[in-house]
Amino acid sequence: MTESNVLELFNQTGAYLKGHFRLTSGLHSSEYLQCALVLAHPAYAELLGAELAAKLRAISPEQKISVVVSPAIGGLIIGHEVARALGVKFLFAERDASGKMVLRRGFRIDPFDHAVVVEDVITTGGSSREVIDLLWAAGANVIGAGSVIDRSGGRADLGVKRAALATMSVISYSEEVCPMCQQGLPVQKPGSRPS
Repeated sequence: MTESNVLELFNQTGAYLKGHFRLTSGLHSSEYLQCALVLAHPAYAELLGAELAAKLRAISPEQKISVVVSPAIGGLIIGHEVARALGVKFLFAERDASGKMVLRRGFRIDPFDHAVVVEDVITTGGSSREVIDLLWAAGANVIGAGSVIDRSGGRADLGVKRAALATMSVISYSEEVCPMCQQGLPVQKPGSRPS
């Protein structure tokens, strides 16, 4: 599956949005990728999961991945599909009352787990990095991280090798210098985390 095939799925499903958006990172952008609209189609989710699993396996073929962990909520569906394609367990981290990523629901990481972190869309990589830090603190070997879309143009540093099905260089702005804010255009927050 090529990058253009992946982006075509976003266009087909209405998941590639144009406007004025506040991203989970707090940055503003004129483009938004609502991955949930693509992953709402089980056949697309399965296909993207299998493709991303193959890329993650290739990061370190000598190490067998034993667990996939995703930040909730955006990474849940794609993380589950990657785990299914790899034939391993799937866990997710979620934010506690203080906003810190934690494992709940009886999930636990074994110190010798070989983990990959899977997210839907990465802009700064902040959520994925928090999950990676959580896994390292639990003693896991984090082999790599993956996403359906990398909006950073490959610049997001997660401290591990990364894979993405499509890489884009989407311009993001802090609110103070956002040209859409300066024009008075209303901002939308379509992501899963409240502003």
